[in-house]
This record gives sequence, C-alpha cells and structure tokens, in this order.
Amino acid sequence: MAGKRSAPRPPGALNAMRMSAGQWVACAATALAIIASLGGYGWYQGIVGNITTTQVDTDAWDRPTSVEGVMNLLIMGSDIRSGENAEYGEAEGERPDTMLIASINVDNGAATLVNLPRDLLVDLPACEAVEGYPGMSAHSGMINSAMTFGGVGCQWQTIEQITGVHLDHFVMMDFAGFKDMVDAIGGVEMCIPQPVDDPKAHLTLDAGRQTLNGEESLGYVRSRYGQGDGSDLSRIDRQQEFMGAMLRQVLSSEVMTSPMTITNFLGAVTDSVTTDEELTVDIMTDIAISMREVDLERVQFVTVPNGQHPADPNRLAMRQPDASELFEAINSGADLAGGDEEEKPEESGEAEAGPEPSEISVQIINNAGINGLAGEVEGVLLDQGYNVTGAGNPVDRVPSSTTVYYAPGQETAADLLAGSLENAVTEEVAGLPQTLELVIGQDWGGFTGDDSEPDISVTEDLGGTTAEKKEESAC
Repeated sequence: MAGKRSAPRPPGALNAMRMSAGQWVACAATALAIIASLGGYGWYQGIVGNITTTQVDTDAWDRPTSVEGVMNLLIMGSDIRSGENAEYGEAEGERPDTMLIASINVDNGAATLVNLPRDLLVDLPACEAVEGYPGMSAHSGMINSAMTFGGVGCQWQTIEQITGVHLDHFVMMDFAGFKDMVDAIGGVEMCIPQPVDDPKAHLTLDAGRQTLNGEESLGYVRSRYGQGDGSDLSRIDRQQEFMGAMLRQVLSSEVMTSPMTITNFLGAVTDSVTTDEELTVDIMTDIAISMREVDLERVQFVTVPNGQHPADPNRLAMRQPDASELFEAINSGADLAGGDEEEKPEESGEAEAGPEPSEISVQIINNAGINGLAGEVEGVLLDQGYNVTGAGNPVDRVPSSTTVYYAPGQETAADLLAGSLENAVTEEVAGLPQTLELVIGQDWGGFTGDDSEPDISVTEDLGGTTAEKKEESAC
C-alpha cells in the first residue's frame, strides 16, 4: 500500500527516474549532484515529505550478496498515462518506460549509471500474485514487462536475477515532474546538431546550441523516430548526453547558490517520485556525504552491452561475457572510472605507432573442441574494437596451439591481437589476405587478465560517457 512519508529523498537516484529512457539517467546524475551539495540546506528535509513510498518484500526471493560501501539503486520511469501524463498518449498496463541501475561507491565518491534498454528480451522469473497484480510464471519476455504482472517487487526481482547485482533501493518517477525539474533550474543547454520534428514526442527544434525548457527537454529525451536511426539505443545515447548537461547545470554556481532554485527543484522531484520504505533519511544523508565532492569525470553513463537477439531481430539480448563482467564489477565495488587510463599510453611505448583494433580485420577459427567458443571470442573482440569478418571451424590450418596467422606486412597487427590472448603465437603466411586469422587451439587460455579482478573502463571499454564530457561541438 503506497502512502506519504516525511523522509527526504536521495537526490542522486530520484532525479534520474523522472524521464524516459535517457531522461531517467539525466535525473539520476542530477540527483547525485544535488544531494552532494545540500549540506548547507537543512531546510530541504521539509520538502521531501511529498515523496510517496511503497512496501516491497525483498525476502520473497533469493538475492545477490550486497557489498559494503556500494549502494545500488534501481531507477525507473513510469509510462502510465494518467493525470498530467495523459497528454503524452495512451499506454496499456503499468511498466517502466526506462530502467537503469545507479551504482554509487560511497568510499570513492564515484557513480556508474547503467541503462537497461526496454527492448531487452530476458528470462523473467516466476512472481507470486500480489494485490492489484496477477503474478506470472517464469518465461522469456521484455525486461520491463515484469512490472505489469507483479508490480515493483517483481521488477526488482527480475533485475537482480538477470544481472546478479544486489539492489538496495528503488526510485520511480513520471513524465510531468521532469518538466518542472528542468524549468526549476532555468532549462538545460544542449547542442542540437540537426533540426528535429517529432510529433509523437511533441517536439520541434531548430539546429544549434540552445537552452531547452521543461517541455522541450521532455520531448528531447522521449524522442525516438524524429532523431538518429529511430532506435531505442540511439535515444539512450541522446539521453545520456542530456543527463550530463543537466548535471553540469545543477552543479553550476548559479543554481547551487540559489536557495529558491534548489527549493523549486527538490519540490518538483519529490512531488512525483515513489521509493521503497527502507530509503531512509540516514541513507539519503550517507549518499549526500559520499557525493559532496563528486568529480564529474567519475559520474559515468553506459548502456549494458547488447546485440540483436538471435530469436527476434526486433529485440535485444545482453552481449556476453561483457554484460556479466560489467555487472560483476559493479556488484564487487570495483572502480570503473578507469583512473589509470592516462598512464596506459606511456606504458604502451612503441605500440602507440601501431594500428588500432578498429583498423584490423579478424577471422576466427575454433580448433579447441569447445562448442560456441568462437562466438564468445567474437563478442570480446568486437567489444575491443576489432572488425570480425566471420567465425567457423578449421579448414586450411589446424594448429594445436592458439595462433594468429597474418599476411606479410601485418606483423604489428598480429602482435597486437596475440598480445591480448594467453598462450597465443603468431605466424606469417604468404598469400593470406589482409585479414588476420585467429585459430583457437586446444591450449586456449582466454584473454590476458581473465583471472584477475574485473578491470573494466566504462568510458573506454564499453563506449560510455561521463558527466564531464560535453557533447561534440556540432553547433
């Protein structure tokens, strides 16, 4: 049963919920910034009494283990078209329009926000019927459909099951409040590279740098068919750009030194947010303290690694092992900010003069006798930036050792690829095309670093971005 409570809301997670797909991300980042800077505004606690809370029985399912010093928030944007949201169209049932996991490391002041596209097709768990919801049996379905059958608890259970990430709390918001949030901070400046005309999103914009008000911002983050390739992934990219811009706006001196602006902003958030009952004032305070000195380069946004689902070209599947490695790193509290990245070019020495993975084509041959191994290796190489031209079984060369074959003049490229593999050797083959041939041998040992702690850079390895990174200057 939902009700009102006077507990303050966690800025870092709540704000992210307000928008759709990328909107939620923007809000999440913004909330983190707000909470981090509220130390001097004790009066803000009176505002958060508007937050609606709901009870979730997290003892109803087996859960991943939590990690001390890490707080993971499930942030959802509701697409229910009622009340002020009715003007944005009709929708059947209750479901999150967008979902993300906001992982906050309270020890190092970093935050990673992982978008979970609604087009993901996953294995949904069985959920018991609860008041207002019929429940469901285990089956394959859209990631956001669990809410329709079992409410917040079922959606919470689903995300924990498919990611292995322990979720401490949830935050959910709707469309109307997002507009008020943006208007409260005076709008958000964005670079619009091309004119936008999307009637479905109620959006018409000229190209160029401009400040979007609340209505325009909501349309921008919701717009799908009027921009890019019309995919949900393209929309998420834009939403991540928006959330970074919004976070920078919130942290600007003009906003943070204005008690009236802060009051209006928090009021807009709390009027339209729902959280679990366990999200207490003390917990929100802990988040605020940990994020007080947040570095925008340590607030990162990324979409879970994914690809076309093999059973349905219109749906997505998580790309493995990348997705599992990302979630494992999050749940272990690993630092995903890539703090040592700037030193890597110097350590690589002469390798800097060699080709980039994006300039190298690779054919994968599986001679290890392990079914499906070529496909797994292909996923990793694609994530590293290589161009994989195909995968299959051996025909011409069947070495027992893992070998990278290369044509004359391709030695540097072969060394780069072999250097990322355990036990790999290289061999020149006259007449071979300008495509490296990786033959996985029976001594296959995986990729270098496989046995070490997760070492993932969200921004470099997974194509994410940070709140500090501004959009490209296309204006």
